[in-house]
Amino acid sequence: MPTRPAPTERQRRLGAELRRMRLASGRTTEYAAGLLGLDRTKVSNMESGVRATSPERIRLLASNYECPDDAYVEALVAMAATQRGWWQQYRGTLPQGLLDVAELEWFATRLRSYQSVHVPGLLQLGEYARAIFAAALPPLPRSEVELRVVQRLRRQLVLDREQPEPVDYVAYVHEWALRMQFGGRRVMREQLLHLCDATDRPHVDLRVLPVEAGAFPGAGHAVLYAHGTVARLDTVHLDSAHGGEFTHCEAQLAKYRAHMDWWHAHTLTTKESRDLIHSIARQL
Repeated sequence: MPTRPAPTERQRRLGAELRRMRLASGRTTEYAAGLLGLDRTKVSNMESGVRATSPERIRLLASNYECPDDAYVEALVAMAATQRGWWQQYRGTLPQGLLDVAELEWFATRLRSYQSVHVPGLLQLGEYARAIFAAALPPLPRSEVELRVVQRLRRQLVLDREQPEPVDYVAYVHEWALRMQFGGRRVMREQLLHLCDATDRPHVDLRVLPVEAGAFPGAGHAVLYAHGTVARLDTVHLDSAHGGEFTHCEAQLAKYRAHMDWWHAHTLTTKESRDLIHSIARQL
């Protein structure tokens, strides 16, 4: 199979899982190369996501690595068989990290996030998103701002699609993010009312952390926890001023699961959150 000059995060993750499976079995790259009839370099490229692999090869490796988790193996097979998604039309015009987030969301079985500065990206209106991108330094060209806005709005398809069914989404947001007027009073008021409308959907839950809660874990970061088809394929995306980062080692996953549990325990209920959002909107 041909090599990829710039593998996506999902492709790199598949390769990392194949390497993890091999190491767990105590096998070498030479063993895998002999099994597949490839040279050692091609196996290394496969494990880094640079080289594609097939479902048949994944099953062959898993069998000889004596992996007992059939659900995990089939989840890897599904990753290898992934078709190009809508986000690929932006390849070469937007940073790959933005496309990787869209792909991560699309294939997740459940999404949880917390935000302390902005309202959740999956619930943003166009004018609000435009105000965020327009404030970047160094300034982005107007054409790229508009492209980012369109791509952000298309990401929201994951909440409205029919096939597969919409993903379950739990969004935690700090009260202060609801009071910062990105785009001005009118834009912010419309954005707040949109948040309330979004929670009418049964698969969307929005909860607010009031300022009275004080200190909270993960301050300064926006965190997305994407649940995979099996727990071993969960992924965390950290977003900050210097860029995004993906992590999936078990220690980090456990850490951010604890973060999400903390937010759930300390945020207002869904109804209380809606009441607070309406109250803030009336003040604008």
